[in-house]
Amino acid sequence: MRTLILSLLLWLVLPAQAQPVFESAQQRFRVETVVDGLEHPWSLAFLPDGTLLVSERPGRLRVVRDGRLLPQAVSGLPQIAARGQGGLLDVVPHPQFASNDLIYFSYAAAGEGGYTTRVARGRFDGGRLALADVQVLFEALPRSRRTHHFGSRLVFDRAGFLYITVGDRGDMDRAQQLDDHAGSVLRLHDDGRIPADNPFLGRKDVRPEIYSYGHRNPQGMTLHPDTGAVWLHEHGARGGDEINIVHPGLNYGWPVITHGVDYTYLPIGIGTHKEGMEQPLYHWTPSIAPSGMAFYSGDAFPRWRGNLFVGALAGEHLARLTLDGEKVVAEERLLTTLGRRIRDVRQGPDGRLWLLTDHDSGQLLRLEPVK
Repeated sequence: MRTLILSLLLWLVLPAQAQPVFESAQQRFRVETVVDGLEHPWSLAFLPDGTLLVSERPGRLRVVRDGRLLPQAVSGLPQIAARGQGGLLDVVPHPQFASNDLIYFSYAAAGEGGYTTRVARGRFDGGRLALADVQVLFEALPRSRRTHHFGSRLVFDRAGFLYITVGDRGDMDRAQQLDDHAGSVLRLHDDGRIPADNPFLGRKDVRPEIYSYGHRNPQGMTLHPDTGAVWLHEHGARGGDEINIVHPGLNYGWPVITHGVDYTYLPIGIGTHKEGMEQPLYHWTPSIAPSGMAFYSGDAFPRWRGNLFVGALAGEHLARLTLDGEKVVAEERLLTTLGRRIRDVRQGPDGRLWLLTDHDSGQLLRLEPVK
């Protein structure tokens, strides 16, 4: 009997103890698996009542409540083209979600001429797990037959403007063409209208939604918690992944300048610098294939406050960047032994860091501090 009781006690306590402790230069932590079995999850969003929304790239919007993945996906999504790197991508709540129930999402859509990035919004009914009154607010033009480099992250700034990233669609020269949405950051009102102070408004040769251009494929975007500035990162080719701060009307250089080279090892463009084109705040060479990005400002990891966290797909780690103003002064690579492609990283309302891993059976993970 004593043996049985001891075995039961060990069974109860060992699972928590068996979780490995990860050592950071400034913090010890464990990684808890909240949900698994997600099919290539792409984005994570927190709602005010504690509900979590998770987009799955094949075209499903999933709901996590009380640590449990609900079997029913959200209904009411438009037709989504799950091709190549495309599918259901980012999802974010409206800043006033508590009063209007609006969520915004980006996705790949098919039409005459090929595929494109679209952004839509709808009212989320958490009881019925359904979207209603779905409206398409933006479509990147022209379309392309290619099925990669869709972008596409969404961020609301403090003034309520919506920022959208669109990749170069695998056709690098498009990022320098201002009559083309590809390779740009777009800026809209929350209802899809074009702001009166967008930098190129009034020029007939420029798409008026464009806020900045010369981007390759931005898959991480977030607001600085102190300044409110929009920060983003973008994939390079072979090397040259970049972090930039988005400013109106600026040209960020792709493919004229880059710190990377082509996948064939041939040079791209004219080098790393050109007058009138922005230099990145930071770049990775070789590439880590960054995806997802979040500043940390919570209480669970006080020594990490002010740090910038970036998920890595090719590098299969979580990068922790220490900043001095707008300068990256140190980088630490976490979770290198986990063997997971980190697709998204967010700070939760609980002050923890939450991650999504990009696999056929992807996971929702939470970092827990260890004293």
